[in-house]
Amino acid sequence: MANQLKFESSPYLKQHQNNPVHWYPWGDEALQKAQKENKLIIVSIGYAACHWCHVMERESFENDSVAKVMNDHFIAIKVDREERPDIDQVYMTAVQLMKGQGGWPLNAICLPDTRPIYGGTYFPPEDWKNVLLQLVETWNEKPEVALDYAQRLTQGIHESDAMPVHQLDKPFEVSTLHEIVEVWKASFDKKEGGYKRVPKFPIPNNWLFFLRYGFLAKDEEVLEHTHFTLKKIASGGIYDQVGGGFARYSVDARWHIPHFEKMLYDNALLVSLYCEAYQQKRTPQYKRVIYETLGWIKREMTSHKGAFYSSLDADSDGLEGKYYTFTQQEIKEVLGEDAPLFINYFQVTERGNWLEENTNVLELHEDADTLAREAGYSESEWNNYLSEIKSKLYQHREKRTRPALDNKILCSWNSMMIKAYVDAYRIFREEEFITAAKIAAIFIERELFNSKGDLLRQPTYNGKEITGFLDDYAFYIEALIALYETTFQIDYLEKAKSLMDKVLIDFRHENDTAFNFASHQSEKLIANKKDIMDDVIPSSNSVLIRQLFKLGLFFDNNSYRSIAMQILINVFPQIKAYSSAFSNWSIQLLEEVFGLNEIAITGPDYQRNQEELDKYYLPNKIVMGGVDENLPLLKGRVDSANKIYVCKNKTCSLPVINIPGLLKLIFKPENGQNSPQS
Repeated sequence: MANQLKFESSPYLKQHQNNPVHWYPWGDEALQKAQKENKLIIVSIGYAACHWCHVMERESFENDSVAKVMNDHFIAIKVDREERPDIDQVYMTAVQLMKGQGGWPLNAICLPDTRPIYGGTYFPPEDWKNVLLQLVETWNEKPEVALDYAQRLTQGIHESDAMPVHQLDKPFEVSTLHEIVEVWKASFDKKEGGYKRVPKFPIPNNWLFFLRYGFLAKDEEVLEHTHFTLKKIASGGIYDQVGGGFARYSVDARWHIPHFEKMLYDNALLVSLYCEAYQQKRTPQYKRVIYETLGWIKREMTSHKGAFYSSLDADSDGLEGKYYTFTQQEIKEVLGEDAPLFINYFQVTERGNWLEENTNVLELHEDADTLAREAGYSESEWNNYLSEIKSKLYQHREKRTRPALDNKILCSWNSMMIKAYVDAYRIFREEEFITAAKIAAIFIERELFNSKGDLLRQPTYNGKEITGFLDDYAFYIEALIALYETTFQIDYLEKAKSLMDKVLIDFRHENDTAFNFASHQSEKLIANKKDIMDDVIPSSNSVLIRQLFKLGLFFDNNSYRSIAMQILINVFPQIKAYSSAFSNWSIQLLEEVFGLNEIAITGPDYQRNQEELDKYYLPNKIVMGGVDENLPLLKGRVDSANKIYVCKNKTCSLPVINIPGLLKLIFKPENGQNSPQS
């Protein structure tokens, strides 16, 4: 018999609807029942593509004896962390305070008022039963012990992201950036790329910072390691060499064996990163990765309305990675006379390079394309040949059971994907890229706003509405600004400003040192966290303040800049202490130190000049223009002649008429910047 999860839209929650556990979704029914019956609450948090979530479900939540303990003594609540990141943040913090680390599945045991008293990640079934029975005994016989611990732990949750107001003694300096990076360099893995750690996560905003820092600060060592890392990632099994797209991380040091789940956010952020890296250094492999990944997004991750789904599972037929791997014999049968070349190219062996039945996770040597040059292929010939081979392998792979799709549509992740498509369009000028971005933005406007004008986390389902969190607003504002800078359609920028004004009211109190993750109108939890640290996804605060800075320039709004600057100053001591967890903040520091070029392109040929500008790597800029005087910087600067201006610190140059003239203004020797690359 299905439990209460049968009424939910989340594929993750529906995966558990037929468990013998009497699961409830998070909501008034479960929380009031716990209070009325004075029962402890199990808050079990995961997501659809989570391998160990599936394992714990199989071992414990489908086990009748385990389910009996849970049903007799607890109110059991299942949470999709992607739907409700606010809940996840609270209980993840609790588990990290208790255990020193966290992960998913995340399991917290709470008092009837939802304050946690115990937690952890994956538990084997007998351990899980023992933990639960011990906690029930404590609650029944020594409730004062549980109450005291809950009070202290909840206080710790509140204090975990407390941050004082700081003052800036002197302007941010290049020397400070150098000091941060020099310490950071010690963690570089010079042999395999990335950092000297296992498992290896790509962490796109780290390498975006290094790409920009290496260029602006003329640090060739950092630039070289960044490109080395990106080639290693693109060559490893973490990248789906057949179908495109990236897995979340590799379990080894070589980027070879992935944890096979594919997440929309990873792929959106990595497409944006590879676009910028390609603009800085025209590496054919980067372009191939971008086109193949966007091909996968279009083919497998796009809804009929043009929005983007959330993830693909790691497992199929109950085995992790089964869909993605090949035996050498399969390669021979599928490719025939082409097999020897591609057995070498994909480093396939008869014995296999993975655990299961002589199977191979396909990978490349980072210089594998030299095979093509040595064989006499031109770049276009090789790309066509390689595409044909990959298509054959993909068609063979499609005969297998496909990994499950999480078709949830999330605002923040869709916004990242919109920006990825915009970034790809600006580099490659493929019309289908900008069309995909615009269609997805239309979806958000039509499907992800309620009647009160609140942005929603996801589309409403059965009357259930989840209002947007700070990351939804921050990433959507970023996407809208990206669309404006590409199209010069002012509606995008005005919408971004309107949403920012709403954020300033709904997510911040007057004396707050940063923005809250949930709005003042959201459901009240035991804590409203402040998302500060950058992880694989940049923190919502860092993304938001970067857009505040930009909108402050676009609209000449000093209040925006003042608020953003104070939050940056508040976070600054943490950037210096733990730079790798604050890389998106560090990108803003780069712009404060090296300055931001405000470029206005006007006149009848503005589109051609804009396209010409995008051929050059100039990471510290915002761009505006067109044929209308709709922004302060454009007032009095639009007429029938082609004019291009560059402004910094409220001072603008005399106009030039073409992009070479603009580049001469920006890259004067005394400005200390690298020459542009195209």
